[in-house]
Amino acid sequence: MSRPLLDAIKRYTESQGGTSPWFTAIEDVVIMRAELPHQSQVLFRPSLCVVAQGAKWSAFGGRRYEYGPGQALVVSVEMPAFSRVVQASPDEPFLGIAIGLDPSLLGQVIEELPTPVKPSPGVARGVFVTHYDGPLSDCVLRLVRLLDTPEAIPHVAPLIKREIAYWLLTGPHAADVAKVTLGDPGTRRVLGAVQTLRANFAEPMRIDELAGMAQLSPSAFHRHFKALTSMTPLQFQKQLRLLEARHLLVAGQANAETAAYRVGYESPSQFSREYTRMFGSPPRRDATALRSGGDSSH
Repeated sequence: MSRPLLDAIKRYTESQGGTSPWFTAIEDVVIMRAELPHQSQVLFRPSLCVVAQGAKWSAFGGRRYEYGPGQALVVSVEMPAFSRVVQASPDEPFLGIAIGLDPSLLGQVIEELPTPVKPSPGVARGVFVTHYDGPLSDCVLRLVRLLDTPEAIPHVAPLIKREIAYWLLTGPHAADVAKVTLGDPGTRRVLGAVQTLRANFAEPMRIDELAGMAQLSPSAFHRHFKALTSMTPLQFQKQLRLLEARHLLVAGQANAETAAYRVGYESPSQFSREYTRMFGSPPRRDATALRSGGDSSH
């Protein structure tokens, strides 16, 4: 665990108004604080999720990743997940920072490396836990400290993010990062199908069409998709639909029935059952609790 990083994040959270998470002045850098354990359902984007104090887990489909001080979750594919802060208290709150990873920047850095990175063999996986220490920890610390000098952010932040990409691509999990960033043609085609499903989650899903995009048989596509996201295509689509419905309900942009149809459900009753199973409460009760700042889950 980096004590300077912990102190820097703590100082930042104590100086801010509002509540966690804080979307900082640095693009795609989010700082989090929690004084009590809690669970959330989120849509992860490609990111490096660092824990400075406390502990949490994130579950993608049936696979759960636990990480604490000195560790980080690396997510290289946009996908939904359940996350739970499991270690937090008013005296020692959970403190963390999420730094977005730009696939195009990772690709540029790969091309510039003097020694080519060989992607890991086999099917790509989109999530893993790593230790952050040494130069990578220093980069994260400098990003947080940079928030004290806003005028320097446009000039310095891109350089630090490039350095983070470099250390990820020369560290112990470089082959896994390269597999998704660079990948072989088959991996890139599966990623393209994942992105198509992400963009069109409200539409009826046809596995054979997605498999055709990836130039794989339906069974092979299913296997590659699950290895990459830890979910089946149906689970992936369902979680995206329910997360979007929850957003619509909490924002007051739709009632339960309207939200169900807008995210692709044909049956409001099926939507209500699956929403309750995922979030722990029926749609209306869950949205009311979230708008009032409560926790509707059981």
